Amino acid sequence: MSYTGVVEPGGPADVRELAGLTITKVSVDPQMHNNCYLLRCTETGDQVLIDASDEPQRLLELIGDAGVSSVITTHQHWDHHRALRDVVLATGADVIAGEPDASAITEQTGVDVTRPVAQGDTVQVGSHTLGVIAIAGHTPGSIALVYDDTSSPDGMVHLFTGDSLFPGGVGNTFGSAEAFAQLIDEVETKVFGTLPDNTWFYPGHGGDSTLGVERPNLPEWRARGW
Repeated sequence: MSYTGVVEPGGPADVRELAGLTITKVSVDPQMHNNCYLLRCTETGDQVLIDASDEPQRLLELIGDAGVSSVITTHQHWDHHRALRDVVLATGADVIAGEPDASAITEQTGVDVTRPVAQGDTVQVGSHTLGVIAIAGHTPGSIALVYDDTSSPDGMVHLFTGDSLFPGGVGNTFGSAEAFAQLIDEVETKVFGTLPDNTWFYPGHGGDSTLGVERPNLPEWRARGW
């Protein structure tokens, strides 16, 4: 069956097979419906997990004997790293997060961020490269990860947005007009301003979308202010 990106807590994973990279999406926690993404290089077997949000045993079963070389935490909010400690203790993975959020993640989890990252840094998944986009606003150190698969036949850009961008709007800024202005500006310039319409994005909760579907709504998002 083709990938849809529709997953439910306790339900099956959805798997997307790209040329050389497999994306597996699962949802955890019936209340928060957090998405976790396991990326696997089919050439080397190297794996990277984006957001060890909850249900560590389920995530470790998904990871399997191959382990993970790194766990990327998209931002500091508690619901995105509840399984981080258990996954890291079991796998010895590097811990990657945006530098401004790193100390908060360590304080909340007791796990050292071994590699703080910033705009323009990269993360390897075997022979494939994820680019780091720093998007402040939802939190100071929120990051998105971009994978450019356009060199493959029928390939596209893939973007893992954490809680900075969803179908229907940007992430929550908790009533702060300043934080909202920062977030919408950075999403508009760093994401919509640099990536093509067929970019498929994978958020921290709920279903996926493409930038082309969401782009016409940017003025409405800015006007409503959340």
